Amino acid sequence: MEKTSFTGYQKLVIALLAVTQFTVVLDFMVMSPLGDILMKSLDITPKQFGVAVSSYAFSAGISGLLAAGFADKYDRKKLLLFFYIGFILGTLFCALAPTYELLVAARIITGLFGGVIGSIGMAIITDIFPIQQRGRVMGTIQMGFAASQVLGIPIGLYLANLWGWHAPFLMIVGLSILIAVAIMQGLKPVTKHLELKTERNVWEHFRHVFATKNYQIAFAGTALLSVGGFLMMPFGSAFAINNLQITQEQLPMVFMVTGIASIVIMPLVGRLSDKYDKFKVFAYGSIWAIIMTAVYTNLTPMPLWIIMVLNILLFAGIMSRMVPATSLMTAIPEMQDRGAFMSINSSLQQIAGGIASIVAGLIIVQKDKNSPLEHYPTLGVISIVVILLCIWLVYRVNIIVKHKLGPKKPVSETV
Repeated sequence: MEKTSFTGYQKLVIALLAVTQFTVVLDFMVMSPLGDILMKSLDITPKQFGVAVSSYAFSAGISGLLAAGFADKYDRKKLLLFFYIGFILGTLFCALAPTYELLVAARIITGLFGGVIGSIGMAIITDIFPIQQRGRVMGTIQMGFAASQVLGIPIGLYLANLWGWHAPFLMIVGLSILIAVAIMQGLKPVTKHLELKTERNVWEHFRHVFATKNYQIAFAGTALLSVGGFLMMPFGSAFAINNLQITQEQLPMVFMVTGIASIVIMPLVGRLSDKYDKFKVFAYGSIWAIIMTAVYTNLTPMPLWIIMVLNILLFAGIMSRMVPATSLMTAIPEMQDRGAFMSINSSLQQIAGGIASIVAGLIIVQKDKNSPLEHYPTLGVISIVVILLCIWLVYRVNIIVKHKLGPKKPVSETV
């Protein structure tokens, strides 16, 4: 596949969306490494912690569904700024929350705004970048995930160890304010989709997008894509500390090393996705993720360097699934449907993840604050089954995309 270079403005857009994604991902990701601290500080159970994580996901999902009908009616830059400012306020409320109940309420507010930002970013990417560039774009944008591990989470954990679990949220607020100003100054209005007039009102537009069969296949694939991560991730730090005997001081190093490796792996996966078949890259990544999930969830205490290596290998499989799958999903919707499609897609992903977090909280058992987590391997088995189902759904998405982009081939509504 021919490789096309980015313009100066495209590089600026990638940078702005990447740092925006960094803060949103960090806000969500920091809950996992703070899990052990939160459960001990607030005296809550794994089930209650699962609720705290899923409250963000459920509110984000509901928000995305409500916003879907409006997503293609306005300038995408204005939508991005509106929801990003709301996200900043929600994160500030998290930093100020003195109790578990108020923390959950603040997470709900943050999710209402933060859950829509990713879908708006995907719509902007799809409007500005052709399919031939999107693997590299997604590999770069999703480096926000890796950067959150290299910089955000270790710094956040360091601050949490010094001043308590509120400190990482204050750090995110300060950084996000600077990024919001940069978006105001650097991003041009994104309004090309408004030139495609539609007579459908907000509700009819939502119903049209939600009811389109090709879109439904993509929605199901994206929802399943998030379930495996939401099953294991919220309790990852508690598993590392209580089962693998990693200390709170060592935990930031684990996240940092894994994040540095991801910064190398993700752009590589993006380039491979653009150069070769995206589905094949996804399928190979899924097989690797299955192997590493089975290994990691059954680990026992061992030297720190071995745990770091296995953690890197696990995340390599996860990232090798996310980048090509997300690139394929962006090729599914028509331009006039992109905003609504991305909002619904993100919403179903968040809702599925919220359900997975609740399920994980019900499965995981911890007898007391310092006991090992029980039944973590069960989460691994469920994740493997979900990954297998996801391969089948993404294969169907791949067929739709090939039909759509092929020469003079009609897009089948039923694949």
